[in-house]
Amino acid sequence: MERTGTRARAWWPALRVPAAAAVLLAATAATLAQAGFPFEHEMLLDVRPLPGSRRVPILEIAADGRAQIDLWCRSGPGLVEIAGNAVKFTLGPMREAACTPERAQRDEEMAAVLSQVTRWRREGNLVVFVGPTELRFHLSTH
Repeated sequence: MERTGTRARAWWPALRVPAAAAVLLAATAATLAQAGFPFEHEMLLDVRPLPGSRRVPILEIAADGRAQIDLWCRSGPGLVEIAGNAVKFTLGPMREAACTPERAQRDEEMAAVLSQVTRWRREGNLVVFVGPTELRFHLSTH
């Protein structure tokens, strides 16, 4: 009987190491998935350009929160605060460009939507900003 107990004690440490490694790997994967905000990457709004243009809204956010925000026809600096999955956009003064009334209206709508974003999540190559409206940006590949 003692021999059986000895065998059980002999293989138990061998199981603890893989089990601990699996738990650590799962915790690390969950942390990386949430911590994976793509700072310093250009993000393009996941929409088709307007007729007669190749431009779509683009965001680039630095690790210190400074951002370059390019809308349909206006551009400017901003500040983006990210804490966990919470996010807050503050748009700075935007440079006016010659716009059609439709594009100017879209810029105003986009600025309003960005100011209402409260959360973000990453889905592979997409960054989704969540508020009353979801904005899906894909990471630039160039």
